Amino acid sequence: MERTKELSRLLAFVGSGHGHPGQDINGTAEDQQPGPVLCDGAMGTMFYGGGVFINRCYDELNVSQPDLVRGIHAEYLQAGARIIETNTFGANVVRLERYGLGDKVREINLAGVRLARESVNQIREKQASEALVAGALGPLGVRLAPEGKLTAEEAFEAFREQVAALTEEVPGVGPDLLIVETMVSLAETEQAVKAARAVAPNLPLVVMVTVDEAGNCLDGTTAEDAATKLTEWGVDGLGCNCSSGPAVVLNAVERMRAVTTLPLAAMPNAGMPRSVEGRNIYLTSPEYLASFARKFVKAGVTFIGGCCGTTPAHIRAMRAALRALEAQTSAVQVVAETSSAEVLENKVQPPALGERSKIGSMIAAGDFVTLVEIVPPKGIDCSKELEGAALLHRLGVDAINVPDSPRASARMSAQSLCTQIQQHVGIETVLHYTCRDRNILSIQSDLIGASSIGLKNILCLTGDPPKLGNYPDATAVFDVDAIGLVKIVKKLNHGLDIGQNPIGGSTGFTISVAANPGVADIDNEVRRFAFKVQAGAEFAITQPVFDLRLLAEFLKKIEGFRIPVIAGIWPLTSLKNAEFMKNDLKVSMPAEIMARMAAMTSPEAARAEGIAIAREMLAEVRGQVQGVQVSAPFGKYTAAAQVLGFSDGETA
Repeated sequence: MERTKELSRLLAFVGSGHGHPGQDINGTAEDQQPGPVLCDGAMGTMFYGGGVFINRCYDELNVSQPDLVRGIHAEYLQAGARIIETNTFGANVVRLERYGLGDKVREINLAGVRLARESVNQIREKQASEALVAGALGPLGVRLAPEGKLTAEEAFEAFREQVAALTEEVPGVGPDLLIVETMVSLAETEQAVKAARAVAPNLPLVVMVTVDEAGNCLDGTTAEDAATKLTEWGVDGLGCNCSSGPAVVLNAVERMRAVTTLPLAAMPNAGMPRSVEGRNIYLTSPEYLASFARKFVKAGVTFIGGCCGTTPAHIRAMRAALRALEAQTSAVQVVAETSSAEVLENKVQPPALGERSKIGSMIAAGDFVTLVEIVPPKGIDCSKELEGAALLHRLGVDAINVPDSPRASARMSAQSLCTQIQQHVGIETVLHYTCRDRNILSIQSDLIGASSIGLKNILCLTGDPPKLGNYPDATAVFDVDAIGLVKIVKKLNHGLDIGQNPIGGSTGFTISVAANPGVADIDNEVRRFAFKVQAGAEFAITQPVFDLRLLAEFLKKIEGFRIPVIAGIWPLTSLKNAEFMKNDLKVSMPAEIMARMAAMTSPEAARAEGIAIAREMLAEVRGQVQGVQVSAPFGKYTAAAQVLGFSDGETA
């Protein structure tokens, strides 16, 4: 029990990002519920990728190449890991003897702990970020009797020797916890647990097994039985690592959760390796692994990291995914409505929706809204965009929708273009605002500033990850996601920042959110939409929809919590444009539309057909939604006007 409390305290400590292990954080350690904590990825993969031959003893590099090991630890910490494992996975006497290093167990393990601790201390000094050191132990690499020659007593002694070396340093220098991982046999695992308890009875212990695609250890033990046994043996956390990829690990931990209440760990391989020009390469992308990080959290996993094939890029992507999810828990809790102690004397009521903006007035009155999207330029000259806005204003378009660095590209800020359009043209704008690039401090500053210069319509977005854009190595922030952002805007509308401090009045924003009726996981989209509505969203704008059946199905699914919906319409310009939408952007594109675009024999005919299709869709959805947002592909503002029924500067 004391070890479990210590583990919760440690996890709360690194999760808080401040304080020191000896202090309480928002209450006593016992009160802390461990949330997801990001661990590091593979060491061997990094050594191999750095040119260290696979026949080397990677654990021995702690002694012969300490700067290399320390550098990898630093990369994982900079990527966002808050638990790093010592480079001692195979530093037991059985494995080391294969390299003639059986007498170096103590030296190699001590060096591994010191290097990890030095890296953690450096990141604390440079970035004021806290992290933990986990002493890592792997399997002995041989079978125990009766299948093999090694006795249980010999296995115990091998693990005991390694644990003693890992924990020899004084508190504050040694590891914060022990992680036994990639265990394939429960008999061997039991000896590792006994050794850890015999040598370091007060140190938190997390044990992970590896399983096959059926969810069984190599000795035939099921995931459920492994979790049951480990719980009985008194470990402090358990889970699954390595295996054949994240899907298999997710299945295993979900089954484990059904039989234990202990903290879970999930650290999968980056899929199965493929031989590419003589090298074993793991092809699972960071984005794919990041999608499973979110699934691990939903399954109740506490320790999330990577195993073979994972790199700092994978950990960085997982960190972004976890921070977006944290917006619905920790960050959202900061901006959520509180109890009666919510400084009622400072809270103000925002103006009624119909009084905040033209769009708000039209939404409140049930009028049909017409928006046209104008994308900011990639440079400092926005004269073309201003001319397009002026044309659309003359024709009677209600407002201009301005994206915020769409697809993570570097462009003029959406706020700047919105301001110039409103000042020079006089038409209202809807400002897209993403969480990708800003922490909760800059979000508040930006929004207060936007309100002060007359921007009153906000579309709250999580934002495309930088990997999609022209600066893939840029760091994403994601302090909150779109749901948390809506909470912030709603609070600012009530005249309070997230710390309950008055800002002098209501920002008066009309709050909108995005919706994607064509997403593959529609149930998750609907759940998130419900959260957005609950958070304070007042209307929604969909992604471009070509398959109107999907829009109808989405509208039906949100009937119980529906807010006014504005449908996105994109006039196609060519068959190539349609193929890009379908294949690259994964937009559902009906075969009929593809056939119509393919039948066009000239660029002019293709553009005209794209406009005709868009007009047909507008006519069909008019009775189902409260407006449309028409995109202007490649800056063709006249095409957008024609979709809305305008032609040659005159109403049709």
